[in-house]
Amino acid sequence: MTALFFLALLSDFIFLYPLLMSVVWTMGGLIFYWRWEKKDPPSLSSYPFISVIVPAHNEEKVIEKVVHNLRDLNYPKYEVIVVNDGSTDQTAQILNRLSTLYPAWLKVIHLSPNSGKSQALNIGILLSQGHFILTLDGDSFLDQDAPLWLMWQFIAFPRVGAITGNPRVLNRTTLLSKIQIGEYSSIIGLIKRTQRLLGKVLTVSGVVAAFRKSALLDCGLFDSDTVTEDIDITWKLQRKFWDVRFEPRALCWVLVPETVKGLWRQRVRWAQGGIEVLRKHMSIWRDKRQRRLWPVYIEYFLGVLWAHLFIGVCAFWLVSYLLSQFFPTFPVFPFAPFIPQWKGSILALTCLFQFVVSLLLDHRYEGRSFIKYYFWVIWYALLYWFICALAVIVSVYNVFIKKAGVTVTWKSPDRGLHTLQ
Repeated sequence: MTALFFLALLSDFIFLYPLLMSVVWTMGGLIFYWRWEKKDPPSLSSYPFISVIVPAHNEEKVIEKVVHNLRDLNYPKYEVIVVNDGSTDQTAQILNRLSTLYPAWLKVIHLSPNSGKSQALNIGILLSQGHFILTLDGDSFLDQDAPLWLMWQFIAFPRVGAITGNPRVLNRTTLLSKIQIGEYSSIIGLIKRTQRLLGKVLTVSGVVAAFRKSALLDCGLFDSDTVTEDIDITWKLQRKFWDVRFEPRALCWVLVPETVKGLWRQRVRWAQGGIEVLRKHMSIWRDKRQRRLWPVYIEYFLGVLWAHLFIGVCAFWLVSYLLSQFFPTFPVFPFAPFIPQWKGSILALTCLFQFVVSLLLDHRYEGRSFIKYYFWVIWYALLYWFICALAVIVSVYNVFIKKAGVTVTWKSPDRGLHTLQ
């Protein structure tokens, strides 16, 4: 009886946690929109010099298009620094040719051997001229107006240390990429809106983020002891009491994985980086001044716990079901989260409402045709919950059991199957 009661509690937590967070994210996204997003920002009183830094490793397929994309930004004063970090393909040759084509604003730095994305960013920052840094992934395409949307907050609020932009999915030809369109809006976008509303942010987006250089220097630049430098730098800044914000109108188009292998590698890296940051910054619980970070820490920890319980209960139910096929008297425990019951129906309806709200908030950035992708996000719970939950479990194993240290080198992720036109 005790075991059944305990399993029932676990089943309730597996159901209630995503339900509660879905409600919180949806309400937070709506409040953020009405308070800030729908308003026009004030015009810039000045145009500080910006240094756009692009770390690149084996980006021969996209780097030329990325650089061409940065030549016509709607901002009067900026430079572009591309840090070629030990590429073994034609990236170096392409960048050398581009540097002769755009000598006025393009600077190319070659590092050898591969030193890792964190070190590539640090080298670019130290050699930059601007007081503000905009970091961009080597497969990302910045919207022309993004610098204007980012800079007004730096000018208006001196304690703003970082602003994360709004990454949007560029490649939309496969099921995986179409599902990620909904994920970037309904999960990532709503979470960042809600966290900003509550005051602290889990992470700036490594795809596109802007920093005040003095804030980066104050916290010691990027570290190489985690696999996700963007999460770590966010916590370092906030622990130094720098404000971190989300600007959904600063758009950036990114290529997402289109293979299961590429998606798996990406999600394991994301989850591992989050867990490493939780371990690295456990000391916030000994400092009352960091209490505004406590809810972010708890929320992420509960997410890790939920992933383990979700996979555990699913495995427990599957084993009991298989045993019942061989031993008819063996009981099948009715606690599988995806068995169609009233709880599953409520959770499904809540998720669908969350998807509707997110698409309505973000359709202004993509046009009316954006709503057609609503059909594809219904696959999120069936596919992504398992992938992401398993990725969390593997990441915990990597951090606490398998990994003896962090490898500073990096590899280019899956950039999609199709060539950009």
